[in-house]
Amino acid sequence: MPSSATSAVQAQRRRSGLLLALLAFAQLIISIDYNIVYVALPEIGDGLGFSAQSLQWVISAYAVAFGGFLLLGGRACDLWGPRRIFILGLSLYGVSSLLGGLATEPGLLIAARAVQGIGGAFLFPATLTLVSTKFAEGKERNRAFAVWGTAGGSGMILGSLLGGVLTQAFGWESVFFVNVPLAALAIVFALPLITRDQLPASRRSFDLAGALTATIGTTSVVFALVQGPESGWGSGLIIGAFVLGAALLAAFLVIEQRSSDPLMPLRLFRNRNLSTGAAVTFFYMATFGTLLYFLTVYFQGVHGYSALQTGLAFLVPMAAISIGAQTAGRLATKFGLRAIMVASLLIGLAGTVIVGLTLTTDGSYLSLVPGMLVLGLGQGAGYTLMFGAATTGIDPTEQGIASGWASTTQQVGGAVGLAVLVAVANSHLDGLTGHALATATNNGLRTAVFLAATGIALTALIALNLQKPTTTQTTTNTDDTDTGSQEPDTTNTTDQPQTINA
Repeated sequence: MPSSATSAVQAQRRRSGLLLALLAFAQLIISIDYNIVYVALPEIGDGLGFSAQSLQWVISAYAVAFGGFLLLGGRACDLWGPRRIFILGLSLYGVSSLLGGLATEPGLLIAARAVQGIGGAFLFPATLTLVSTKFAEGKERNRAFAVWGTAGGSGMILGSLLGGVLTQAFGWESVFFVNVPLAALAIVFALPLITRDQLPASRRSFDLAGALTATIGTTSVVFALVQGPESGWGSGLIIGAFVLGAALLAAFLVIEQRSSDPLMPLRLFRNRNLSTGAAVTFFYMATFGTLLYFLTVYFQGVHGYSALQTGLAFLVPMAAISIGAQTAGRLATKFGLRAIMVASLLIGLAGTVIVGLTLTTDGSYLSLVPGMLVLGLGQGAGYTLMFGAATTGIDPTEQGIASGWASTTQQVGGAVGLAVLVAVANSHLDGLTGHALATATNNGLRTAVFLAATGIALTALIALNLQKPTTTQTTTNTDDTDTGSQEPDTTNTTDQPQTINA
């Protein structure tokens, strides 16, 4: 009998391990796709005849759709189950990637990238919801977020490396085609590993008015933030998009306040961890999330690296991000989530300052390595913890919308940060060429990096507001046949060591 019980426990652990590997793999797909297109842009522009102005929409179409549909994707997880939305998101990724690789004109590729963004807006909150509901709060969930965060943080840099290799070896189409087998493989494993969604007997209504105002309003704001640097912040298009977005989001708040079954229950904002965690994700992406772009410009614009050389240059920070992400989960279990979240931001702050000091027009790659190592450790640890902090203490039936909200602030933060810092970095480049342009580019990048460091310091102060629990919670091990029906103690934020019953 004991051996039978032991075998059952081992089987359950194997199943949980495979499920975690699947969720990390899905997050890896999202993260890789976020950056894999960057290094292929020149070849895409030449191959399809993009103009200099329209080429940016290969990136922007994805970002606008991703950011605009996240709340809808998060609520869809709560209404129809994360397993269904997980598979839907992967399907959209695979189909749109195939169409993108087959595109023969700019409009089709931009449309495919927008559908990819919608797929990401469904897949990301579904993945985050499954991590939050399938693994018990405390040590088990911290470990799950560590693995998930490692995939996310490393994938962004791996995307740059993979994009350079694929583009040079097989052409720009390959950066899209590679997603097709990856998405198909994830779907094949999702069917047996993720248990069927257990929906309540009384189905909840769908807040159509809230969904429309939130989706169109957020999309409009993200569009303005992304297009603003190109069209000019004072242009009619950008001002109109901001006004439309603000009006729709204001209407969304009114609708949610009056709705009996809202898309985004406003009472969730009273959860201190969700509000603070969302603010942390916003400023994290506005600062850490932009540094990869500036390092790419530094390598290619100042030192003339090729796409492949740029990808290889990111191997060092990728390794540091992986170490930081893996270490953070264990340390959060031992010392508390809030303490390690703040510590990771301070480590990342130190690394950012070191990187800024070593950005020079005649500097070697080796001089950047110490700063990138410290930066990567802090960046990886922070990425692992911030989503777990935002969704702690949320009812399992509302994990999807909470994940969607945290993801939305992440996307908007990245768009805001990049718009502001790119404007700062490029403010003194007009009319320059040759060595003068390289020097001015380097100086602008340094200024942007130091400004990002200031934002990271602010993020650490915000993270201090994460709630510290007054009791130690005991949770049961997660059985994958359970869909997360046990409500977590809303007073607990996993900020202290917790025990898990075997």
